[in-house]
Amino acid sequence: MAQPLIRATGLNTHYGASHILRGIDFTVDQGQTIGLMGRNGMGKTTLLKSIMGLVKPSGGRVEIKGREMTGATPYDVAKLGVAYVPEGRGIFGNLSVKENLVMAARAGTQGRRDWTYERVLETFPRLAERLGHGGQQLSGGEQQMLTIGRALMTNPDVLILDEATEGLAPLIAREIWRICGLIRESGISSVIVDKNWKHVTQITDRNVILVKGEVVFEGSSDELLGKPELLEQYLGV
Repeated sequence: MAQPLIRATGLNTHYGASHILRGIDFTVDQGQTIGLMGRNGMGKTTLLKSIMGLVKPSGGRVEIKGREMTGATPYDVAKLGVAYVPEGRGIFGNLSVKENLVMAARAGTQGRRDWTYERVLETFPRLAERLGHGGQQLSGGEQQMLTIGRALMTNPDVLILDEATEGLAPLIAREIWRICGLIRESGISSVIVDKNWKHVTQITDRNVILVKGEVVFEGSSDELLGKPELLEQYLGV
């Protein structure tokens, strides 16, 4: 079996005296789409930040493609092919749409450039219409598209998407889910955090639910949908 692209083992993370992650094991395999679920404050974003090097774990181990990267810088994690679309998007508001995209362009870890500038604009036609607009001039949905497009310009092996459709109008959210499906079809592994479990489970291979910093469920979408009591108990359905 091929080694996971991301493997977190026994991960513990604190914010001061607060113990947020409690011995979490989490893996992302090649070509796999994973839904990371749980109510607010359960540790989802902290797990992603611990993997990305934005928060230093207090215990456990993070490996990227078999290399130990526990507490490594986000830059070094990104160099290994992990792209992160954070909650809040983090676009450069003083740069144009075109500049936001072009500044991120690079070959992937294997030298491939499957996601070119032209392909990103073809995937996000709304961005193609707004190339000269500053990032701050875009709507929330357009900013989310720009952030995902910018991440794809790095030709990643793994795309981590935190709060994929948070606060977006239903029409725009539907477009984001369409794009998530295209990313999956392209062979990029992804981790998707979103409160809409119905949409998440339509495109994921595996789902992980966190409660108070611990994994309480891990399994396929069919397994999760077959346990409505879990959905009600842990996701507030």
